[in-house]
Parts: sequence; C-alpha cells; structure tokens
Amino acid sequence: MRIDEIKLAVIMARKKLNLTKLAELSGISRATLSLAKAGKRIKPETAAIIADALRCDVKDLLED
Repeated sequence: MRIDEIKLAVIMARKKLNLTKLAELSGISRATLSLAKAGKRIKPETAAIIADALRCDVKDLLED
C-alpha cells in the first residue's frame, strides 16, 4: 500500500503538523513516516494508524 505524497503533505500542512509531531501523535517512528511520505510501500495497518492520527479516512491518503 502506498500513501500519496502530495495528499499526505496537504493534510499535514492543513493541520500544521511536521513529521516529528505526527510521529508523536501516531506512535509510528519518524523513519517509517519518512518512507511513507516518500511514496514507499507500507503496511495497511500503518496507513490506518497514520490516518487515525490525522483524523482522516485512510482513503484520503492513498494514491489514486
């Protein structure tokens, strides 16, 4: 599963979050979040945790 880099960046910007803060909110390491932000494959469970931390639907983060 891949997260769309632009969609993630837009949602993070709207919520005024950087990777460090998102890592704190989600409990996911900053390194894993960096990989996700770079468009690398991540586990569906990880995508769900990121979406939960951002308070959005996981579908809002995925590539089209």
